[in-house]
Amino acid sequence: MKRSILALAAWFVTVTAAVAAPQGFAVHETPQEVANVSFVTADGSSMTLDEFRGRVVLLNVWATWCVPCREEMPTLDALEAELGGPGFEVLALSIDRGGAGVVQRFFDEIGISRLIMYLDTTMRSATALRAFGLPTTLLIGRDGREIGRLVGPADWNDPEMVAFLRQYVQ
Repeated sequence: MKRSILALAAWFVTVTAAVAAPQGFAVHETPQEVANVSFVTADGSSMTLDEFRGRVVLLNVWATWCVPCREEMPTLDALEAELGGPGFEVLALSIDRGGAGVVQRFFDEIGISRLIMYLDTTMRSATALRAFGLPTTLLIGRDGREIGRLVGPADWNDPEMVAFLRQYVQ
């Protein structure tokens, strides 16, 4: 009897130890399919979202002309500095029609140093990802499925947000 109570207590602690989603972050009951969007890097190399399978990805659809996007970009850079590595990447996908030059000027202006520049000047990825407002951020699991999303800006370097994301990376 004593062992069963201890086992039940241990199970309860494990289940309740999960960090709750920060306000505004909608976590799906079951992970959802994500379109395999294509984009390019700053040097023009083509990529697809499927190339990130096996890693947790925080996919942020943004643009330099979006004021809230501009404000949250330093926090995404800080998040990449804290959690980035072989198991996690912030994929900041710019939909600026002006291309790499516009985005690079913006990165230089505000001191973005950790994020890799990903671009979709066609803006097709925003439609395919159902990013109808900017910024829109998708949390994608190692299996390539969407765990949840947040529409609107966030402080991605906030300790509550980092703890929430860390549980998916570990």
